[in-house]
Amino acid sequence: MTMDSLEFRFAVATDVTPVVSLVESAYRGSSSCKGWTTEASLLDGQRTDPEEVIQILHDAESRLLLAHVREELLGCTLIRDEGGTAYLGMIAIRPDCQGNGLGRQLLERAEVCAAEIFGATSARMTVIIQREELIQWYERRGYQRTEHREPWPYGNPRFGLPRRPDLEFLVLRKTLVSGPLGAT
Repeated sequence: MTMDSLEFRFAVATDVTPVVSLVESAYRGSSSCKGWTTEASLLDGQRTDPEEVIQILHDAESRLLLAHVREELLGCTLIRDEGGTAYLGMIAIRPDCQGNGLGRQLLERAEVCAAEIFGATSARMTVIIQREELIQWYERRGYQRTEHREPWPYGNPRFGLPRRPDLEFLVLRKTLVSGPLGAT
């Protein structure tokens, strides 16, 4: 499988189950430990569920961008319009495909889509503050740390079961440069 045959499209209803499986494999459980984006040391439980993905698909202000080679789903990311800013989240790459540039390509495409579809001039994301290696990866892609933090949703098992009491999200931001779809 080569990344030069990578294709992008937006998710539809038939993608719900594969997207949930992909996101869970990238973030939770033993399969996530094959990649470097795992949160298994921080959280147990689920990362997403079919209801959340269906909600995203029905939200006119959101898109779920998929990366695939042929029909094989390799990555996804949520793009949500927040009025001039796009929220990027649920960024997941299949663990056995991590480390080969797919995440960078998916992120770049999501940024272009955010600018083209929603007119976003900036992007923001939240990353668990304990994920320093991941934060640094985003910084190498132009995201900057802000002073803003968001609390972890303790008590809501829909977001996972925390293994420690000090989880919180760091907000990262990036100014987007618009261009033709497909350009970065």
